[in-house]
Amino acid sequence: MNIEELRTYCLQKKGVEETFPFDEETLVFKVLGKMFALTGLDEIECSANLKCDPEWAIELRETYPDDITPGYHMNKKHWNTVKCEAGLEDAFLKKLIDHSYELVVASLPKKMRDALAAS
Repeated sequence: MNIEELRTYCLQKKGVEETFPFDEETLVFKVLGKMFALTGLDEIECSANLKCDPEWAIELRETYPDDITPGYHMNKKHWNTVKCEAGLEDAFLKKLIDHSYELVVASLPKKMRDALAAS
């Protein structure tokens, strides 16, 4: 999955916006103002930081040590850095993106979740 495919996939989700809150090179995807994915536009090889359940994060890092590492510049317990153009299948990458999005949506207040579901 390249950067354009990553961007397209993230933006098709309900309530998602793309922002540059840190600098002009770090693209951040947010659902209702909460970050669920970020990627560097200045990187040679596409990678993304994705939120992850802590137990699954450890399992993923052990299973895919070359492609999934603790989140770069993030809380290592809750975030993974995932190489998008390496050995992982696109369907699996989409599953990881979906998981990150769903974790963030689940953490939103009920009123916001209901508004998102209704949109």
